Amino acid sequence: MTAAPPADQSPDQRLLLVHAHPDDESIGNGATMARYVAEGRGVTLVTCTGGEMGEILVPDLEHLGADREDRLGEHRRGELADAMKALGVTDHRYLGGFGRYRDSGMKWHEDGHAVAADDLHENAFWAADLTEAANALVEIIREVRPQVLVTYDEFGGYGHPDHIQAHRVAMYAAQLAAVPSYRLDLGEPWEIAKIYWNAMSESRMREGLRALRDAGDETSFEGMDPDGPLPHFVTPDEQLSAVVDGAEQSEAKMAALAAHATQITTDGPFFALSNNVGQTAWALEFYRIAKGRRGELDENGLETDLFAGL
Repeated sequence: MTAAPPADQSPDQRLLLVHAHPDDESIGNGATMARYVAEGRGVTLVTCTGGEMGEILVPDLEHLGADREDRLGEHRRGELADAMKALGVTDHRYLGGFGRYRDSGMKWHEDGHAVAADDLHENAFWAADLTEAANALVEIIREVRPQVLVTYDEFGGYGHPDHIQAHRVAMYAAQLAAVPSYRLDLGEPWEIAKIYWNAMSESRMREGLRALRDAGDETSFEGMDPDGPLPHFVTPDEQLSAVVDGAEQSEAKMAALAAHATQITTDGPFFALSNNVGQTAWALEFYRIAKGRRGELDENGLETDLFAGL
């Protein structure tokens, strides 16, 4: 990890992303991160846990699982480092330091979304003290001084407790960091001008599913009907505020995804959809604005730059 440069050397425009586990950042924002790095903007990633409870898709690495050697977090730390190299991101931190907060795990609710697991580790992120965790992020906010923050919505996309907690910590820390009299030992106050929540376009998702079905693929994203109800993480287009086109960075995003080998298989539905629709489909990353005024809009009524209007 490389810390942000001194204030007088930092890029004029700076983006901070707060994610729950290694690989979340590459899936949702990989193209955005790579594009902004290429444009000379500052990109800082904060990951809240080591992803210790993730499923392992590589049989030879199953011994790293939480129910055996419990060393998956350290392995995923390396995967994340490789993903950041692929995206060109040099400023990456773990909230409170690596290992401070542990992946809480999850289980599936009968309604199809994630919920907290029955048993939690003593330092599970879901059980973290909100103010303590937020203070760790306040210090980073005041050091980096980002104009834009990206995190999850209040449901964490699909209900994962760590995603929900990351949302809570990010939103609370953004408020605390701006208070002139709050914890000056954590740095000079800084107000983030714009906050966005990750989103997935409903129309793009339906388009991708139709392309898969038209190509004869009936198994990828099984159970998702292109014309029927979609999962919780899909956002109606009328709720979208911005789209970042990282088409020129699509290869970098795919390389970052491939780096997370224990979590993402290159012959799985994510990559299958990419091959059928074209990698540029995954290079369009959508957002909902949660704070700030939108800048110039395109013909679809969306910002095309998260820094628009600043």
